[in-house]
Amino acid sequence: MPKLTVENVGEFEVESGKRLVLALTDNAHVDQLHACGGAGRCTTCRVEFIEGEPNQMTVAEKTTLEARELSGCRLSCQILCDHDMTVRVISRLEGSGRADTGNRPKDEIEPQPVEWVDK
Repeated sequence: MPKLTVENVGEFEVESGKRLVLALTDNAHVDQLHACGGAGRCTTCRVEFIEGEPNQMTVAEKTTLEARELSGCRLSCQILCDHDMTVRVISRLEGSGRADTGNRPKDEIEPQPVEWVDK
């Protein structure tokens, strides 16, 4: 099982292939935002990688990050936990002014990744 380390929270074992956004909310109990429900459109699920950043990303993630001119961060809803990683959660419910974190993302990445591109 991959090990997920969340800065200032702790270390957690997660099921291989689990979406990072779900590992953060379910395993680490972090109030990670995911306003679009994990569809890779809103960028509220941003994280920074301290170690173990995947070297590929879905087309949806790449397109969204480029459109918003964001760098140095990744979308946790578009990443699978398939290796050990250490992250810093950027977008949390606390202090956001939002009523809730968003609809629970599905277990599978949305939209389904049909193509992977180098980041």
